[in-house]
Amino acid sequence: MASGQRDKIIRYYRGTEGAETAERLVDLAEQALRSQKFRLTDFLDPFGQEIAETIAANYPGLAVDFDGGYPGAERCRAVFKDKTFGGTPGFEIAVVRAQWNGQFVRLGHRDVLGALMGLGIERGKLGDILATQESARLLCDAKIAPFLIEHLTQIGAAGVQCSEDDLSAITPKEERAKEIRATVASLRVDSIAAAGFGFSRSRAAADIKAEKLKLNWQSVRSASQLVKEGDVLSMRGRGRLEVEEVRGQTKKGRTSVVLKRYL
Repeated sequence: MASGQRDKIIRYYRGTEGAETAERLVDLAEQALRSQKFRLTDFLDPFGQEIAETIAANYPGLAVDFDGGYPGAERCRAVFKDKTFGGTPGFEIAVVRAQWNGQFVRLGHRDVLGALMGLGIERGKLGDILATQESARLLCDAKIAPFLIEHLTQIGAAGVQCSEDDLSAITPKEERAKEIRATVASLRVDSIAAAGFGFSRSRAAADIKAEKLKLNWQSVRSASQLVKEGDVLSMRGRGRLEVEEVRGQTKKGRTSVVLKRYL
């Protein structure tokens, strides 16, 4: 039974950006069932979380829970657990606060992530990065928090000081969004991106070629790829866009859509 489920899931994700993640998560799920206990994953992006949910749905007796350290977190760890397991697994998440002098330097998410990658930290060990003008909270695997506190001393040109912070100090993420009503020539991803992010289709096509645009957290391979209701587009440096409603064709043969852009 388990072998058949494993093959089906891996075959489903083969050829996608989730192929390696699916294999890794299936291994952890089956370990949880064999031990009749639980297994904790690294931090997963929303696509990885979707894969984890798919795996749990295909294995009788398996449950999955998620936690990113605070309500509304985008990157979360998953716990696969046997439904007969009576304990409460921990997610082993810590938060490190990095501070710098915001009067003299401007640092953003990309700067912070680059500094962490420069220390050899694997992306899976890091959750959300919550940056402000003069500090950033780094959600991470609790095991690497002491390493970050000791070794993360510089981000870009700025010297930084790190200390462990309290997860309860992080307020739930409040996302602002605006509704965009538009008519597009088709439901091609370049048309939707152009309408939602406010630039031309040629610019959208160029960004797709530069691999800046993702659809449901997977890289867009072609500007002609079609989207549907519920799909989420994310563009580096521009945020996220949800296809909230496809309302049908206008008298001129264009397609009316309602989009939600997260600010």
